[in-house]
Amino acid sequence: MKTVLRWLAAMTALLVLLLAGPVWILASQQVITDGHWSNLDRSSAGLAPSPDRVQDAVVQVYAARAYSWRGAFGVHIWIATKAEGAREYQLHQVLSWRRPTVVSSIDTPDRAWFGHPPELLADYRGAAAADLIPHIQDAVARYPQADLYRVWPGPNSNSFIAWVIREVDGFDVALPTTAVGKDYLFNGVVARVPSGTGYQLSLGGVLGIMLALEEGIELNLLGMSVGIDIMRPALKLPGIGRLGMPAKVAGSSNASSSAQ
Repeated sequence: MKTVLRWLAAMTALLVLLLAGPVWILASQQVITDGHWSNLDRSSAGLAPSPDRVQDAVVQVYAARAYSWRGAFGVHIWIATKAEGAREYQLHQVLSWRRPTVVSSIDTPDRAWFGHPPELLADYRGAAAADLIPHIQDAVARYPQADLYRVWPGPNSNSFIAWVIREVDGFDVALPTTAVGKDYLFNGVVARVPSGTGYQLSLGGVLGIMLALEEGIELNLLGMSVGIDIMRPALKLPGIGRLGMPAKVAGSSNASSSAQ
C-alpha cells in the first residue's frame, strides 16, 4: 500500500510540474481563448522578404502559438517556400480539420496564426534555399500519415514538420520545446534530431530523451518537454518555452529572431 501511495504521489508531482507552465500561460492570458477563429488576426508579421523585391529562392520555418487553449501547451509550425523568381510563397503544413491533413497552398508566409504572431525558426536564402525546395516538396508528398491526426502525442502538425526536416539533407532546424508532437517518431525509437546535431530516443512520443548541440538536453515526459540549452544558456519548460538566451535562427542568412 505504501508503495502505491508513493507512486501516486510521484505521478501527481510530475503532472503538477508538467502542467504548471500551461496553466500559467492560460492564467496570464498569453493565448486567445474567447474569440471565434474567423475574427482573429491573420495579418503579416513583416518577417518574410517581399517577392516583389527579392528574386532569390527563400525557405523559412515559422512557429506560432496554437489556436485556442492548445496554445497554452504549444505551437503550430509551418514551412514557407519561394522558388527563385517566384512572385508567391507556398506554405506546407498539416491542418487537423483537413483530410488528407497535409496542405500545400499559396498564402502569406508570415501570417499570424489566429491571433498569435509567428516566430522565425529558419531562414534559408539563395542557392541553399533553391537546393532545398524540391527535396522539401518531395518529402511533403511522401508524408506517411496524411490521413491521421492526433493532438497528443502525435502525429500532428509538429510531427509532420519534424519528419520533413529529418527527410531533407541540409535542412537543419532546431524545433522549440513547445512544439508538442515533434518527438513522435514514425519508424523505430531512435532518430537524428531535427537540427542534425545529435540524436534522440522516443517511445511513441510519450517518453524519451534528446542529446544535441543545438537542442541541448531535453526530456520528453508524457509528450511535453523540459530541458536545458548549454550552447546558448536557457532553461526549457513545458508551455513556457525558453527562459534565457534566444535560440539561433537556422539557415544561410542567420536572421536574428527567437524560438519560443
